[in-house]
Amino acid sequence: MASSTAAWWHPIAAYLYILHLDGPALAWEYLRRHPDYQHDWRCRHRHAALTAHRWGLCLLEDPAHDARDATPAWMPDPDRLLQILPDTGGATPFRLWRFPGHKHLVHDGTRLLLTCRLADRILRAALAPTLQDGMACAYAVRAGDRLRARWRAGGAELTLLDGAQAAAAAARSRPGATALGHLRTLQALDATLAGASQREVAEVWFGRAVVAAQWHGDSDLRAQVRRAIRRGQAFMRGGYRHLLHGEGKG
Repeated sequence: MASSTAAWWHPIAAYLYILHLDGPALAWEYLRRHPDYQHDWRCRHRHAALTAHRWGLCLLEDPAHDARDATPAWMPDPDRLLQILPDTGGATPFRLWRFPGHKHLVHDGTRLLLTCRLADRILRAALAPTLQDGMACAYAVRAGDRLRARWRAGGAELTLLDGAQAAAAAARSRPGATALGHLRTLQALDATLAGASQREVAEVWFGRAVVAAQWHGDSDLRAQVRRAIRRGQAFMRGGYRHLLHGEGKG
């Protein structure tokens, strides 16, 4: 993604947006860094659909776009994806422009996927092909082995549709240790992909003076960097799929 001599991965400020990403958004951050995925994007004119499916996507997404701009259509659906369906006996009308946040729609070949970005939350929904604005609607989750997990995730999404609850949730939301771990992991992964050494990563994280005093074969500093690099590579090479189901996010 950059030349090996570039120090673009040094500033921590460039990674702060990672702290407020949900599982599907984090999954994209790892996938878009995969050199093979980047190659497939450049060669996307050939067998694009089959290539996308290889990565767990309905459509290929530009890896130059980070999670703040990208709207990847995952397959199978992430647990957090809310289904919005017509409901002939319902009283609540579907009003797209009443959904909170900045809205983005993408068609995955079958239906419209809606992404609403709030200050530090993301609402994701799939709109049934027959749903029209003003039509009575119902919210649903997919059945299957992960029903309980989808039900819990869907409940969290529904709070964003209630203005008061959404404001309270945003006020309570603070990045946790897992979010900070993903920030460090992605920074270390970028450094490795750019050709940096483990010691260079440590110097950015802890400072040159600390590294000069504490860097040796079995030092804690070295172990932290190694773990972050291994973790980043594991997520990039397929582990990102677990993040679609809420695993690894806290």
